[in-house]
Amino acid sequence: MAPKSKEKPKTSTSSQPPPAIEDLFTTLDRHIQRSEYEQAVKVADQVLSIAPADEDAIRCKVVALVKDDKIDDALSVIHSFHKLPIDLGFQKAYCLYRLNKLDEAFECLRGRERDSETLLLEAQILYRLGKTDACVDVYRKLQNSQIETAEVNFVASLVSAGKASQVKGALESWKIKPTSSFELAFNTACSLIENNNYADAEQLLLAARRIGQETLTDDGFADEDIENELAPIAVQLAYVQQVLGQTQESTSSYVDIIKRNLADESSLAVAVNNLIALKGSKDVSDGLRKFDRLKEKDSQNFQLSQTLDAKLSQKHKEAIYANRVLLLLHANKMDQARELCATLPGLFPESVNPALLQAAVLVRENKAAKAEELLGQFAEKFPEKSLSVLLARAQIAASVSHPQVAAESLSKITDIQHFPATVATIVALKERAGDNDGAAAVLDSAINWWSNSMTENNKLGILMPQAASFKLRHGQEEEASRLYEEIVKKHKSTDALVGLVTTLARVNVEKAETYEKQLKPLPGLKAVDVDSLEKTSGAKPMEGAAAAASASAMQEEVKKEKAKKKRKRKPKYPKGFDPANPGPPPDPERWLPRRERSSYRPKRKDKRAAQIRGSQGAVTKQDKQETAPSTSKSNPATSKSAAADHSKPSSSKASKKKSRR
Repeated sequence: MAPKSKEKPKTSTSSQPPPAIEDLFTTLDRHIQRSEYEQAVKVADQVLSIAPADEDAIRCKVVALVKDDKIDDALSVIHSFHKLPIDLGFQKAYCLYRLNKLDEAFECLRGRERDSETLLLEAQILYRLGKTDACVDVYRKLQNSQIETAEVNFVASLVSAGKASQVKGALESWKIKPTSSFELAFNTACSLIENNNYADAEQLLLAARRIGQETLTDDGFADEDIENELAPIAVQLAYVQQVLGQTQESTSSYVDIIKRNLADESSLAVAVNNLIALKGSKDVSDGLRKFDRLKEKDSQNFQLSQTLDAKLSQKHKEAIYANRVLLLLHANKMDQARELCATLPGLFPESVNPALLQAAVLVRENKAAKAEELLGQFAEKFPEKSLSVLLARAQIAASVSHPQVAAESLSKITDIQHFPATVATIVALKERAGDNDGAAAVLDSAINWWSNSMTENNKLGILMPQAASFKLRHGQEEEASRLYEEIVKKHKSTDALVGLVTTLARVNVEKAETYEKQLKPLPGLKAVDVDSLEKTSGAKPMEGAAAAASASAMQEEVKKEKAKKKRKRKPKYPKGFDPANPGPPPDPERWLPRRERSSYRPKRKDKRAAQIRGSQGAVTKQDKQETAPSTSKSNPATSKSAAADHSKPSSSKASKKKSRR
């Protein structure tokens, strides 16, 4: 900022006069050019001590505080000079925007002149508020401006607004190539991802990383700063790998990004969330610990830090909170999941995910009825967002055997209620609930809707046969025959003609015979007399020798067929075996147990095992048998003594001790 000429102040009565304002402004300009913002604030205070209402000094002080990331101090300075006739509305709006007070910031811009700077700040505020359509409209007005980042932000707003398909045309209208900067290449790659063009997105992300590396190196950035600047590209590359099924590569990329502990907190948060989503229910405790790195340090409950809350979009924040709840459910921490779900409607009032997560918690707590009630109330309150809610309600009701509630939920989805799959599901649910009349009414309503529909892909050919079959199954033959007759007249269906003849045979035989004549005769049945065939008693089984002869003939034929099918195959030899020189023949007894082989020799018995150690005078069993009389009465006594001898192991131990002395 060039120094401003000022009138010389009056001479001071102090011994050392203050420096001239011109010199102070020269010093102030020098500090600002060198990015010495703290010194610039001190010099601005010196100017204000001499001239308290100097507008240039006030503006320089506010800008220096903003550049030094002291947004609260800058806002305090603006408030302290609000009585002066100085327009600081733009600076105040920017400070409020940096403090994430977006509604207040947007109000500050109302009524201001809509120059390029104001429009750019307004577009950024709208982007952060999630009003992407209005943001896109503002950026279109900046097409002819000289703002460098306008095209980068414009592409980002198109992607966020769900208009990724318009990015290519927008760049052509702005006459800019996607590779003109690494930021633009990154945003263009994001548009390709939204269009499911992952291969081209991966190539463009690699080009963005290369361009960014070269650009930042030329600008004199340090390696650490370059890594932080290119962190979003690394995370997006890992996501593309994840979508392309390269699970191992994407997992290692996410882990590497998390380990580096980058200063870019938003990229770190996205990497943590994507890694946890990739792992699913595996290692739940580690996932919860990684999420704890993203929360406010002083908060006991899970709440994103102020930096992440300011930088992340609503979509990203909602994904992180939702995955946190799912991990708590997997970890069976129901109290924490319930508390976190209670805060989500306030954080994301326009989203359906808080209601779905609350219903999931209730289902885990075996409170399916409350979950159905919660989702039903949400669907009534927000009918334009009720599609996924009603589908979830139908699924919950069907899983807990509430078929009527499930059918009612599906019937309220007007976009799909007449499609064959939905109609079949509702009919099956109503049949399970015993409401056959209601099921028939659903079929009639669907047929009537498709009859009046002018679409090319008409589903009457699918619905009408199923409706006729349903009515026939439930005893409504006349209605079934009417439907079959209509199908035959419109679609000339042979299956419908067969169904019509079968149905009319129960209610109107003459009419059935009339339609029966339209059936094509089966080949080979001209010589068959149907009347005589009906009078026969059927085929008789063969008896006696004839039956045996026919059976043996059939067995021989089967054997011949099997013999024909058998093919001679070359024998498979072990590796390295030469059939011409097989060597010595194998042992024929190699498969027999050793004890059954002719070469088996049992081990010699140890004669010392028969010796009995004992005290002096002990009698062995063999001596006792030799001395005992050979009478039948002596045998029991011998057995008893042997039993007594074996039942006292302690005596043998005592004898061993004595023998060792």
